[in-house]
Amino acid sequence: MATYVTLINLTDQGIRNIKDTANRASAYKDLAAKLGCTVKDIWWTQGQYDIVSVVDAPDEASMTALAMSVGRLGYIRTQTMRAYSAAELAPIMDKVV
Repeated sequence: MATYVTLINLTDQGIRNIKDTANRASAYKDLAAKLGCTVKDIWWTQGQYDIVSVVDAPDEASMTALAMSVGRLGYIRTQTMRAYSAAELAPIMDKVV
């Protein structure tokens, strides 16, 4: 499984319906599971991003499908990054010339 960090901003619609954010997070976890992904954590944050989530996904296609599926609902906009553990990074560093 690959790990992904998603930085999330609420849209105007998301802000208008902010009281439902915990329920939407639960639905996000359920959808992720249907796509073979696992939501490891979700944090509501202050600053440039409103929410941060960490997801384990079997591949890029599954993570992309998850991001597109939640994005099309109109409550959030996402920016997703692949994250590497130190163990995953080691063989990559071996290839650096």
